[in-house]
Amino acid sequence: MSVLKPDTLVRNPEGCRVVSAVEINAEADRVWAIVGNFAGFDKFIPALQRIDMHGSGVRSVRVKHFADGENVVIEQLNSHDHVNRCMTWSLIYTTLNIGNLWASMQVSSTGPGRSLATWTIQAEPWTGGAEALPDFQAFLQGFADDAMNNVRQMLV
Repeated sequence: MSVLKPDTLVRNPEGCRVVSAVEINAEADRVWAIVGNFAGFDKFIPALQRIDMHGSGVRSVRVKHFADGENVVIEQLNSHDHVNRCMTWSLIYTTLNIGNLWASMQVSSTGPGRSLATWTIQAEPWTGGAEALPDFQAFLQGFADDAMNNVRQMLV
């Protein structure tokens, strides 16, 4: 009989890094109220139908249901710092072609009435290996850029 040892599928991804940053004509706390709400990404990502939360604060889990009725993403909040306006989360499960994913959101003040919101994603595809990375990275970049531009439009 073999001895089972601790293991996990959740690990820091290698793959590719995507950064989407937008300058916004709004106070940093106002921007953070939108992008710092782990349960509220459906407010600025139209592809999401709804988000179901399980728990609150660090270690809470969100289930993102997509408007297509088929896709789902489950993620866990790793850190959330309201004072410094930053948070991180990791993928637990998805029906999309994503193997592992770590992400962060951060908002900083860039002057009176101005801020910078930055969404960083480090991820790798579930299938396709290195040859899939260019298309995978383009998909992630487009998704993040669209979402962050929506945040900017919400605060015009």
